[in-house]
Amino acid sequence: MKSSVSNREIWRIAVPIMLGNLAQTIITFTDTAFLGHLGVVELGASMIAGLYYFVFTTMAMGFAVGIQIITARRYGEQNFHRIGIIFQHGAIFIFCLGVILFTVLSVFSGHILQFIIDSDNIYAASMEYIKYRQYGIIIVCFNYLYRSLYIGISDTKVITYSTAIMTVVNIILDYCLIFGNWGFPDMGVGGAALASFMAEVSAFIFFNIYSYLYFRKSDYGMFKIHRMEKDLMKRILKVATPTMIQKLLSFSSWFIFFIFIEKMGETAIGISSIVRSVYMIMFIPVIGFASTSNTLTSRIIGEGKSDEVLSTTTKVLYNCLLCCVFLVGFAALFPTQIMSIYTEDSELARIAIPSIYVVCVSTFLQAFGCNYFETISGTGNTRSALFVELGILAIYVIYTWIMTKITTDIQWVWTAEFVYGILIGFASLVYIKFAKWQKKTV
Repeated sequence: MKSSVSNREIWRIAVPIMLGNLAQTIITFTDTAFLGHLGVVELGASMIAGLYYFVFTTMAMGFAVGIQIITARRYGEQNFHRIGIIFQHGAIFIFCLGVILFTVLSVFSGHILQFIIDSDNIYAASMEYIKYRQYGIIIVCFNYLYRSLYIGISDTKVITYSTAIMTVVNIILDYCLIFGNWGFPDMGVGGAALASFMAEVSAFIFFNIYSYLYFRKSDYGMFKIHRMEKDLMKRILKVATPTMIQKLLSFSSWFIFFIFIEKMGETAIGISSIVRSVYMIMFIPVIGFASTSNTLTSRIIGEGKSDEVLSTTTKVLYNCLLCCVFLVGFAALFPTQIMSIYTEDSELARIAIPSIYVVCVSTFLQAFGCNYFETISGTGNTRSALFVELGILAIYVIYTWIMTKITTDIQWVWTAEFVYGILIGFASLVYIKFAKWQKKTV
């Protein structure tokens, strides 16, 4: 059935989400651009340590997606008074999760990173990064929760504001702390981590102030004290737990991808750090529109329009591809100029450019895969989404390992992104067309 959702509505939801994702991308971009002028060790360490850190945050990200799905469903049903109750239950869980993650990070990071990193130089720099970044883990968990709330109620402009604040804080502090400008200490990799931590804190403070002003006179019940509902927490965890596991496995596979590359040498990991930064910029529309597919799917099911899910997702995908064309086109036309932002080493830039072309193609394939995959989660069938991705991630990791053994050309390793995008897209499309998900309740 033809989608009743307009292109304007799709962009109204997607643009602020893209701008929100831009915050983390800009943090990665500025860290990489500044550290690239220090050397490949600093580049590799910031990427590996950053990915290691985000593997831990994926648990909170996955839980927040579960909250987003349920919030969007209640919003579609116009049960607004339940949204505040759902958020408060989520906040209790997120706080406990954040404390556990911080404990694991602070106690076990040295042993874990020493086991998986071959280069002593990269290991030492990675530990310097984690030493500062670990303190932001609880803050990041709550930032994910706030994002899920606003995406769920389709009021995503607040994410734009928080993004602007994070970006400004991170860029200024990167400039000050990495190189020791304006009287600040010269901290290198540690400075990048501390700048990122302070950027996350600034966003958290903003979310709290904005939410108080936004919700204090609303029907959402955000600032009322609600009793704990055991059945509600069970429903939240039933939806969120598979998503938590799925996000953890997905990002862990991405982390393993770079660990395999690190074993190819410091130059290979340095190049991949730059390629990843460029890729993440092109990936912004993919994440933004995929999240839009997720929240629109849950909302229109709540409105009783399950027969519009596939047509709506396809419509979102078309808009996503249109947006990707501009970013990919720029990267494909001006790779040399882009590389000059990250490094003054012309040989490093020359070796990296073929991988830039690979991720340009991969961006379109990931747009196809991620939009249909997030639709499965949007239906509330998060367990099915987990099972769909499990086998594909195994193939992805095996393919990556094989490529690192049979070639020394880093661009061929990056073709693993082709494998994931194609497989996850077709598997998800088959599920949406033929599985029985229409009456799933959350």
